[in-house]
Amino acid sequence: MKPELLNGANLAFIGDAYYELYIRHHLLEKSITNQHELQRLSVEYVSARAHNIIVHGLEENFSEEEAGIFKRGRNHKYNISRKNLNREEYLNSSGFEALIGYLYLKEDYQRLEFILNRAVEIIETSKTS
Repeated sequence: MKPELLNGANLAFIGDAYYELYIRHHLLEKSITNQHELQRLSVEYVSARAHNIIVHGLEENFSEEEAGIFKRGRNHKYNISRKNLNREEYLNSSGFEALIGYLYLKEDYQRLEFILNRAVEIIETSKTS
């Protein structure tokens, strides 16, 4: 599989799953075991709003290649029909997920780990400020 040939939606599809699993693992590592609490907390990291916050905190660190992948995910034609969803947040979320999917499929685990660690830091810092 050549991740550079996949469209933004395909990259976001795998990136969404990888990021969700990463966050669930992160929360369990914090010794949180109550299912209701795990679900509530995970939304703080995996929602379109959270992804938008992450993108604004990370985008200056994107390489030129990563910025291109982000834009590919962000600019893919999506049918956004939910009225309570902010379009800008949704598109940035898709771009973020595409970047995660691309790095995962490219097997650039070092860079992926950096991005994911920074994403968690950004969300956790935003909750305390």
